[in-house]
Amino acid sequence: MSRPAALLLIAGLALAGGTLAASALAQGEPPAGAAASPPPVVLKTAADFQSIKDPAARSLALFAEAGKVIQSPRCLNCHPATRVPTQGDDLHPHDPPMVAGEAGHGPDGLPCRSCHGPANVTTFGEHIKSMPGDPKWAVAPAKMAWQGKSLGAICAQLKDPARNGGKTLAQLQQHMAHDHLVGWAWAPGEGRKPAAGTQAQLGELVQAWIDTGARCPKA
Repeated sequence: MSRPAALLLIAGLALAGGTLAASALAQGEPPAGAAASPPPVVLKTAADFQSIKDPAARSLALFAEAGKVIQSPRCLNCHPATRVPTQGDDLHPHDPPMVAGEAGHGPDGLPCRSCHGPANVTTFGEHIKSMPGDPKWAVAPAKMAWQGKSLGAICAQLKDPARNGGKTLAQLQQHMAHDHLVGWAWAPGEGRKPAAGTQAQLGELVQAWIDTGARCPKA
């Protein structure tokens, strides 16, 4: 085969390969050799606990399931043990260094909105794949700190109006099920693992937990 003919053959194969890869991507299939995405974390539905006949036991089981979300990095990072927010699945300190400030929106002169806009923004850094964002982006108040606490202690906080923003249990359920910033946990941007299940599932679990007595695990 002559050299020009060989070059044409190689170009044709490359074009065909590119077409196949594009077709696979369009159909949601990863290209050959690409690493498979990890499967999403499964969150049981409230209906999955109907077989537990004792209401108190079912309430505890429901809250333990909701705890898969409540204690996920997507929630814990915004409920730090100190006024210093954390990042990533390993809860490392915010980079660049940052403090929440009095209102949870950053220190005077450097509010959170200096970097965090109303929506996620894709970046091209080696480690940081996207800048998270939401119209209500903020760090939870100090009295709502969750990091380092047991699920039982967090449960007691959630039920206490003095430590949950003055919410009733019904208002707490609405917050969990419909708040836009809470919902960010399931769409956190590239490079972050979403919370388990869906926000709707969490809302159903919390409602069923309330309906069965809102029992808390032992601290």
